[in-house]
Parts: sequence; structure tokens; C-alpha cells
Amino acid sequence: MKIGVLTSGGDAPGMNACVRAVVRSAIHYGFEAYGVYDGYKGLVENKIRKLNHNDVGQILNRGGTILGSSRLEAFKQKEVRQIAIDNLKSKDIDALVVIGGDGTYRGGMALDEMGIKVIAIPGTIDNDIASTEYTIGFFTALDTAIDAIDKLRDTSFSHQRCTVVEVMGRDCGDLSIYSGIATGAEIVITKETGFNREDVINQAKRAQSMGKRHLIVVVAEHITNVFDLAKDIQKHAGYESRATVLGYIQRGGNPSAFDRILASKMGVHAVELLKGGISGMAVFTKSLEIGHCPINEALEIKDEITDLYQYLKKLN
Repeated sequence: MKIGVLTSGGDAPGMNACVRAVVRSAIHYGFEAYGVYDGYKGLVENKIRKLNHNDVGQILNRGGTILGSSRLEAFKQKEVRQIAIDNLKSKDIDALVVIGGDGTYRGGMALDEMGIKVIAIPGTIDNDIASTEYTIGFFTALDTAIDAIDKLRDTSFSHQRCTVVEVMGRDCGDLSIYSGIATGAEIVITKETGFNREDVINQAKRAQSMGKRHLIVVVAEHITNVFDLAKDIQKHAGYESRATVLGYIQRGGNPSAFDRILASKMGVHAVELLKGGISGMAVFTKSLEIGHCPINEALEIKDEITDLYQYLKKLN
């Protein structure tokens, strides 16, 4: 068997560890491993080369992805995917492991339906693949967000300020709620909690009346303009306020121990599925155990409001 591996969509710390696990476990079982460079775009452009054991050495601890990544809207077109399949077949590649988020999953599922064996692995800092408890890269991004908010709190306390922090996560509030709990944020705003500007201002007023010296407000991206919110809090609640957007700094950096181990286990599991003749599956973790389910089911599962929101209410 010849197994290809690609990373697609937004990069996430731990992707390299996962690529390494796929390549080395494939070689362990006597298969050949091929790297596809620059995601589905590279697959269409035939950027594919054989990888050996040493090609993936010294990457376990590196952030980003050595294979490169991209987004290719045209991959939704069947004729474009056929070009990718022809490129794989020209090298007699039997199967493909795709690492990324929901867009990567959809691309992999489409290839599987066209006859290429595909296993999908969740690699995204947003933790927005509902079929898995945690995605590769989430906890590293969380550590980065926590570190930044901790530092902002020092200044916020010193100057008696309200600091509004925008955290990534796209349409999923996990990074915001986890970082909010871990840093003791007084207010957390996500799609799941909903956003009411007046309620937030009233919460800030209550904190001011209680004599609270400073305030941390964590906001998931795409909810509201954090700079405008900071101005409103300063105008109506009495706190001098500042806004900070953490942005892409959350994507980079060396993966945490958890992400390295999770990525390694998922990569090996993907190869073992293919070894067993199984394809069209998405790898997941639940209660720290690795499992799998059909890719289409992984995409259909809806996020539920986590019980962490209940903890947050009791901590403030």
C-alpha cells in the first residue's frame, strides 16, 4: 500500500507530529508514505513526493506544518477533484490521510466517494469538530491565549482597567470559555452564550459598584467589535478600557505535550484503519481514548453547550 498525507486549512500546532506518526507507522507496517505539499491545492498541482523515516525527523516539536497548507475553493468541483485523483493514481497511491478542519473533512469525503480511500484527522485550534472531544492544536492555542490574558491582567490590575480580549475560534466558543475559566475572566462572550451589549455593560457596572479594581472580558471572534465594546464600557461603566485582538499568534508555537501525544496516537490509528481495509472514517478522541466514525457523521454532529459555562457562572 502507498499512503499519502496532507494538511489543509488553517495550520495547527501538532500537525507535524501527526504527519510524522502517519509516515513512520506506515513504514513500520511495510507501506510507502508520500507527502502532499500545500494541501488540496498541491494535490491538484501534483506536489507529491515520497517520504522516508528521516524526512520526518526533528519535526515532532515544531509548530505549523512542514507540508504546507492552503484552501482551494475550486476543489468542490468534481472535475478538479478528478485531477487530484489522477495525480494520486499516477503514483499508485492507494489511500490518503487528510489532517484539518471541517473543510478538509468535506474534501476528504468527496475523494472517498470517488474511490480514493481516505481517513480524516481533526487538526484545528478552534476545536470545532464536534465528533471529537479535542482537536489537534486546541490545547496549544489555549495555552497561548491564557499566557496572553494573564499578562494583560497584570496591566489591567495595575491601571484599574477593563481589558476586552478577542480570542479566535471562528464559530466555536471553546477557546474563549476555556481561557475565560483558566484566567478568571469576569465576562465571557461567545456564540453559545449570546451577546447583549446592555447586559455586559450592566455586569461591568456591578463589578465597579462592588469595588472590583479591574475587569477581564473575553470575546470570541465574529461576535462584536471589541474596540467599540471597550469604548462603551468605558463610557457607561466607569472603567478605563482597552481592547486587544490576539489574532494569529494563537496558531503558532511549539505544540504542547498533550497535542504531540494526541496527534501521534491519531496518526497511528489512521494508518491502522487503512491497514485493516477501512476508509471514509474520521478519527476522534473521547475520554482520551482514540476511536473513529464515518466522516459524514462527524460533519453532521452538532456542538452542544458545554457544562463549562455552568462552572463559569458559579466562579464569578
